[in-house]
Amino acid sequence: MKPSLRDRADPSRKRRTDQPLVARPRPADRRRTAEPRKRSTRGKLATAVSVLMLAGLTAFVVRETVTSPPPPARLAAPVTAETHGGHASPSRTPPAPNPDPVLFDAATASAELPPGGEFTAQGNKKWAVVPGTAPAVGGVNRITYTIEVEEGVRLTGGPEDFAADVTSILADPRGWIGDGQHGFQRIDTGKPDLRIRLTSQLTTRDVCGFSIPLEGSCATTEIVTINVARWVRGAVSFQGALVEYKQYVVNHEVGHGLGYPHKPCQDNGALAPVMMQQSWGVSNDYLVALGTDRVVADGKVCRPNAWPYPTGNR
Repeated sequence: MKPSLRDRADPSRKRRTDQPLVARPRPADRRRTAEPRKRSTRGKLATAVSVLMLAGLTAFVVRETVTSPPPPARLAAPVTAETHGGHASPSRTPPAPNPDPVLFDAATASAELPPGGEFTAQGNKKWAVVPGTAPAVGGVNRITYTIEVEEGVRLTGGPEDFAADVTSILADPRGWIGDGQHGFQRIDTGKPDLRIRLTSQLTTRDVCGFSIPLEGSCATTEIVTINVARWVRGAVSFQGALVEYKQYVVNHEVGHGLGYPHKPCQDNGALAPVMMQQSWGVSNDYLVALGTDRVVADGKVCRPNAWPYPTGNR
């Protein structure tokens, strides 16, 4: 704790016990005359020390001001969660500044995890490669990939069913290979270009972040993280079509792995771009209300779509 000016010692003069209280003969007068000189010298020294202390304290304060890092920014209070049946459901705390409350409620209803089957809330943050390979498909820009499942994640059909779904989706001509350039090859040994991971709900939040308190998945150019909560439940916008949602979430997150950013609904009533955040809705206005990126509120609403090239054409 830095000393304040109030805490510094203030030099004081105290009467010496050997100072006379009454006058003395002449010889003592000379001694008494010399004594104030000594006290004066000590007073000057004390004053000099005080000045040096003040200068040092000032320098310390200035140095602290210059060299200390700025205080951390105030963070928003953490979002609380209500639990229903053992699964966390984020509370309705608007992440966007001052959204229209009616629009925000509608957007949140669209983005919330729908009811459905049980899923694993927390795995152990270690992933195991699912054994199996597949021939190369698609164009010459080939990406090797592994399929991995977080240890502790329980899944109907087991890791093998998840791996079979992903392999089939990436080999579909309506997928990324539909441009004639992208290609994929599944491997189970060595270092892949891309790791596709099925991940528990809470580990997904740790990996992907939870600044917008809604269930989602995410990807980097090296790792695709698919939230098992979404894999089991799907999304409201897909209206119960779970197979189509699984196709969408694989293609969307692998698209990020290939370097593609988010896209909004471009034509009202048309199929949504696969890079639209359809897990949270197919309305641009909804996505803006939720605080997502690359979207403007223009009233456009698309239809759910799972594929980059849904008609099989580039």
